[in-house]
Amino acid sequence: MPPHLYAIADSAYQAMLTYRENQSMLITGESGAGKTVNTKKVIQYFALVAAGGAVADNIGSKSNSMTLEDKIVAANPALEAFGNAKTLRNDNSSRFGKFIRIHFGASGRLSCGDIETYLLEKSRVTFQLAGERNYHIFYQILSGKKPELTDKLLLTKDPYDYPSISQGVITVKNLDDGDELLLTDEAFSILGFNAEQIDGIYKISAAILHHMNMTFKNKQREEQAEPDGTEPADKCCFLLGLNSSEFLKYLCNPRVKVGTEFVTKGQTCDQVSYSKAALGKAVFERLFNWLCVNINVALATTLPRNYFIGVLDIAGFEIFDFNTFEQLCINYTNEKLQQFFNHHMFVLEQETYKKEGIEWETVDFGMDLAATLDLIEKPMGILAILEEECMFPKATDTTFRDKLYANHMGKTNAFGKPGIRSKGQRDAHFELHHYAGTVGYNINDWLEKNKDPVNASVAALYKKSSLPLLHTTWENWVDPNDAGAGSSGGKKKKKGGSGKTVSSGHKESLSKLMTTLRSTSPHFVRCIVPNEVKQPGLMAANLVLHQLRCNGVLEGIRICRLGFPNRMPYGDIKQRYRILNPSILPEGQFLDNKKACEKLMASLDVDHE
Repeated sequence: MPPHLYAIADSAYQAMLTYRENQSMLITGESGAGKTVNTKKVIQYFALVAAGGAVADNIGSKSNSMTLEDKIVAANPALEAFGNAKTLRNDNSSRFGKFIRIHFGASGRLSCGDIETYLLEKSRVTFQLAGERNYHIFYQILSGKKPELTDKLLLTKDPYDYPSISQGVITVKNLDDGDELLLTDEAFSILGFNAEQIDGIYKISAAILHHMNMTFKNKQREEQAEPDGTEPADKCCFLLGLNSSEFLKYLCNPRVKVGTEFVTKGQTCDQVSYSKAALGKAVFERLFNWLCVNINVALATTLPRNYFIGVLDIAGFEIFDFNTFEQLCINYTNEKLQQFFNHHMFVLEQETYKKEGIEWETVDFGMDLAATLDLIEKPMGILAILEEECMFPKATDTTFRDKLYANHMGKTNAFGKPGIRSKGQRDAHFELHHYAGTVGYNINDWLEKNKDPVNASVAALYKKSSLPLLHTTWENWVDPNDAGAGSSGGKKKKKGGSGKTVSSGHKESLSKLMTTLRSTSPHFVRCIVPNEVKQPGLMAANLVLHQLRCNGVLEGIRICRLGFPNRMPYGDIKQRYRILNPSILPEGQFLDNKKACEKLMASLDVDHE
């Protein structure tokens, strides 16, 4: 039944070959609509139709016998193990965005591939809502499918022994974590990872579980924290190649720079617990980023790259019972992509008609998202105020909220206090009116999430680890104290030398993505959630209609019916249809393409309307 996913993919491939232009496929939709599954199908399709038998340039016994097509397909299980998790709406939700570029040679043969990732949801490593799970890899290594792995990683088989992965549910219907572990392990081999790297991946994953099991208590008659037992820390440090006593000492008493000297700082149990969680998230994120870089190495070849088709699979628009900083970043991204769709479908379409001199009355489709986007990204917008507050040591969530209210309350229709539109979304401090609905956001811990600080003393230990993979993932980490001192003229860097914040990094990567997309010819795949109960064969009409209306599909159909969906450059028409009356356009005679087309068409017995 058209339009079929493969038909869209094939039209992108044929357009690339015909027009010699880079293409992109934007696979979008709400959370749980099927974006990741469709992305996999598209990649498998390209791997099949453009198979060139190319072998990627990396070393490894099993890897050497694998073609590039095998490796592109194998990248999915590896990425999904570390980047996908069960959410309330989706049993295999991508908790990061990815832009997969598949490069082709001049003849259309597969050349190589690379993957760019965006905004991994780190908070899931330490916290899950009821009914949700942590990342799949943690349950895979506890499955017992590879008994030698369970013993080597000092793990039990019961997820409830690890509170950081059992706050929600621990199983997923129709998903066998043991079988998935074997698929993940096989993917690592196909991608050419060596035994030491695979060993390091599993050790770091297990170490995070032990790390999050550490508990602390107050010293007698003091507020200073100390370890409440050392077994989890000992297991964690054994796997990570660290000294356990040194690790615990710096976790409870980090060294901080005051002026030109370092002093030891005492911490409360709450401070140590926060630091523990921040380190767990940072270790996981760096492992994930290393994985993505090395998958790109596995997909590299020396074959020429002439064109690419980029496939975008990014977290869909989210409205949960509890929405926080991660949801704002995800929804901001979707708002930008929707604006790109609107601009391509509505604005450019009508500008083309005017440019070509076609009689056309401009239609306002009421799909302008500028107000919400300006509110988020412009100077003195939400992200700018967040950045500003992160520069002040005494700033709190309350001062951030007050500044938001002072700058935006009553000044734009896109911003408001929690009201009836965001009813049912708990603990909201403000609401934003997005294209897909109104979302109430909770701002607790936004400043810390944005600054994303880690215990510098422990991070310095990671750089000296005897586990090669941990050392590799942390070798480019820079101590904020050193960064501040090392900037020109002895001046401290902006934000106290702490480097890039999460929001500024996300804005920058999103800007690069949009620039890339604008340089391509886009194709859109809209995924629709048919019902809220994950039941096959059930179509909730109002839910589907709401999505079609919000994401611009209905307006797209309307403009296609009113307008001219098929068009070709004059030069292509002249070249393709000259054969119908060659005498009217003699060889060797120069004629402007547009005039040549008019002359050719006038000579043919066709309906000129």
